[in-house]
Amino acid sequence: MLTFLMIGAHPDDMDLCCGGLAVRLQASGHRVIFLSMTNGNAGHITMQPEELRACRLAEMTAAAEAFGGIRYETMDINDGYLTADIATRDRLIRYIRKEKPDVIITHRSCDYHPDHRACGQLVMDCSYLVGVPLICPEAEALRHPPVILLCEDSFTCPAPFRADIGVPLDAVIDQKIQGVLCHRSQFFEWLAYDGHWDDVLNARTEEEAAGHLKRRLSARFSKPVQRFPSAFPEGTSYGEVFQIDEYGGPMTDTIRAAMTGK
Repeated sequence: MLTFLMIGAHPDDMDLCCGGLAVRLQASGHRVIFLSMTNGNAGHITMQPEELRACRLAEMTAAAEAFGGIRYETMDINDGYLTADIATRDRLIRYIRKEKPDVIITHRSCDYHPDHRACGQLVMDCSYLVGVPLICPEAEALRHPPVILLCEDSFTCPAPFRADIGVPLDAVIDQKIQGVLCHRSQFFEWLAYDGHWDDVLNARTEEEAAGHLKRRLSARFSKPVQRFPSAFPEGTSYGEVFQIDEYGGPMTDTIRAAMTGK
């Protein structure tokens, strides 16, 4: 059994980037943890922060169940205020040491959102220090650094994303979409508003809105295969891709096989 720790800036970040992988791993008996560094309490147009915080915690619980019973936790830092400071770094070091992941998946540190950038930077800052005993000495240092993988994005500076591992999702795509849509406050409301998804905003019924969202998400989750076809078996329609980060431990055949099924 391997432990995969997927660290995102917000509730729903890792659902989008690696929810399908989470479903596959959980079904195969591996240990999957989603950690949201923030509580997501700023992403809405009508709800106030404390109401939204409670709503998003409930959505995390629903998504965890939809993904097959993974653990879904948050560090409960306010949305928009995540920084790569020493206190947060030490807090994350202690968390990583407690969970002892074989693999960490997170954002790249080049991103439009400051929380995403800070999240990726925090993981990079922890990558070596999790093995230094005199840093946070109350938590036992790791003897072997976890593999670190980065989620796909479209940014090109300082370097474009590189697809080192492709995970086919055709068998679990419906379950991934179901898990993502558990974050109702985001996809039916905030992201529809922020992204000008008029088909969703103008839908006459919840079922109609859900249909539009499923079509949008299906198209989104097919793009990694279209963008990086050589990373997937021929005939794959849906997938996720990950870049191996050089700050982490060495990728192994065992980890690659657990992710890709081959």
